[in-house]
Amino acid sequence: QVQLVESGGGLVQPGGSLRLSCAASGTIFSINAMGWYRQAPGKQRDVVAVITSGGSTNYADSVKGRFTISRDNGKNTVYLQMNSLKPEDTAVYYCNADKVYAGTSYYPQTYWGQGTQVTVSS
Repeated sequence: QVQLVESGGGLVQPGGSLRLSCAASGTIFSINAMGWYRQAPGKQRDVVAVITSGGSTNYADSVKGRFTISRDNGKNTVYLQMNSLKPEDTAVYYCNADKVYAGTSYYPQTYWGQGTQVTVSS
């Protein structure tokens, strides 16, 4: 069984910064892509940023130049550095691990974290 545990959310003023972390635990052999998604009240869950095991990254247009995703493959951990935060960044942020080979499972699985609240407000 694989678990994703997020940390680092909270309340920050506009223009401020936060760093989210997500650690995957379990008997993990490999993880293809890890990423961050967010869901604001009344809206669908959208991708924020994704990073592959090789380090390739993709960002939502709304966060380009402000957010940076990084990954420590040895620790199965992904980070999201969020700078110049805006009120519209307020949402629950979810960590995702895609195509995870772990334990005794023959097929890769996708896992989600429990979510961490990020609130940008003065």
